Amino acid sequence: MIPFAKAWPYDVVSGDVYVQSCPFCGCDNVLLPMKPKELVSVREGKKKLLVFPCCHNRVTVLDSDADYILTDQKLR
Repeated sequence: MIPFAKAWPYDVVSGDVYVQSCPFCGCDNVLLPMKPKELVSVREGKKKLLVFPCCHNRVTVLDSDADYILTDQKLR
């Protein structure tokens, strides 16, 4: 079971990965420096360092599914 305290929802729009709001600063519609094919590699077991461009906070993405990314720290 996914620990939802460490998960954050995302959307893929026109080949770009977005989150509706930043879990750290609350900025809306943040374009992540990540491509959909990187989400597939994360799903296969590769970790990815994700730096939010709005506030430069960092998390390590451990896993993903069709709706959520799972990180190494609490986001909620």
